[in-house]
Amino acid sequence: MTATNKTALQALLTERRALIEPEDHGLSRRTGQGRRAIGLSQQQVDELTDRAIHTYNRLETGRYPNPPVDYLRQVARLFGLNEQEWISLCRYAGIGDPPGPLNPSSGLEVPGVWQEAVDCIGHMAYVTDASWNLLAHNKHWAGLFPEGRTPRNTMRWMLLDPDGRHILTDWLTVWAPLVLPQLRAALAVRPDDKTLRAIAADVVKDPDLAPLWKAGGAHIHPDGDERPILHSQHGPGHVTMCAAQPMTAPGARLIILIYHPGQRKAHSRVPMLRARTDP
Repeated sequence: MTATNKTALQALLTERRALIEPEDHGLSRRTGQGRRAIGLSQQQVDELTDRAIHTYNRLETGRYPNPPVDYLRQVARLFGLNEQEWISLCRYAGIGDPPGPLNPSSGLEVPGVWQEAVDCIGHMAYVTDASWNLLAHNKHWAGLFPEGRTPRNTMRWMLLDPDGRHILTDWLTVWAPLVLPQLRAALAVRPDDKTLRAIAADVVKDPDLAPLWKAGGAHIHPDGDERPILHSQHGPGHVTMCAAQPMTAPGARLIILIYHPGQRKAHSRVPMLRARTDP
């Protein structure tokens, strides 16, 4: 752990620990000479997390190399950290990005301004939560569907809805093999997500999808992909896909679909963007 990370870790934990009232957890506030103690003591954190004495002190002072994720999660929940603070805690503690969200409800809502944001996009655009439930979309994306009937859950629509299999050209060979690994990866992070589990249960019962599900796959996001599509208004074409994540909602996603009429030309992919380097 670098000195910079130690300083950042101690600042984050000290500040949040001071905000926790011992009385809220059935503990008494330490008294003695000097000013009244603020927040939980380090020993009280050990008590509340059922850890050996000085365990928390080692964490806060940066002397606990590679602490277990379950312990960091205990501390984060005790201190009431939000998702961004949870990510920072894991990074500063030296374990990298956390393997999953801090709370099961994370990723199920985004700031309301995202609706205004997608309305301003000139291409098809929509936002889903971590379970692929539709949260926001613009008129361009609604135009993809007959009579503008947008699906409530885009993952279920892409995999199991007959309309999805019709609109997503070459569904069995192009779309399904790339969408299924996204579902599997999401379940690995959110194994208790009822929506995702229900979709997976229907996938394994589907004669077309079951073999693909069993085969696995490593394609976990569509960013930069180009795939064929049948637009309800503009006819056959293909879309270039851009994917991003709202920072306050781990697992949620913004998808922008840039529609091109006709078949994609071979080797027509737009080159990668890179920062200019000084000569």
